[in-house]
Amino acid sequence: MNNNAGLTIVRGARVLTYLVYAFVLFALVMLVLGFFLLLFGANPDAGFAQWVYRSLDRVMAPFRGLFKPVDLSGNSVLDPSIVFAMIVYGIVGLALSALIDWLTEKMILMRNRQMVAAQQQQLALQEEEVRRHTAAV
Repeated sequence: MNNNAGLTIVRGARVLTYLVYAFVLFALVMLVLGFFLLLFGANPDAGFAQWVYRSLDRVMAPFRGLFKPVDLSGNSVLDPSIVFAMIVYGIVGLALSALIDWLTEKMILMRNRQMVAAQQQQLALQEEEVRRHTAAV
C-alpha cells in the first residue's frame, strides 16, 4: 500500500473514531444527568428535564427494560438500567480512547517513515551530485 494512501486511511479512521467518541461522551453526560434527575424526582414538565429525558430515551434504547426500575419515594426512581448503560458506554469510551491513541501513534510513525524516506532520497541525490562533480574534475 502506498504510504500516502495508508496515512490517509489512518487519518480517516482517526476522525471517525473521534466522532464516535464524542457521541459516547455525550451519551455518558446524558445518562448521568438523567440518572440524577430521576433519582431526585425532578419535575418532568420542566424544559431542561424534558430535554434530558428525550436524550436519555435515545441513548437508553439498547438497554431499556433490562432491569426493573425501583420506585424510592414520591417521584424518585432508581433505574439500574441507566447504571448498566453508564458502565457499558464507559467501557466503550475507554476502548475508543485507546483506539485513538493507537491510531495517533500509527499516524506519527507513518509520517516519520515518510520523512526519513524523503531525507534518504535527498541524501542519495546529493551524493550522486558530488560523485558527478568529482568525476568531472
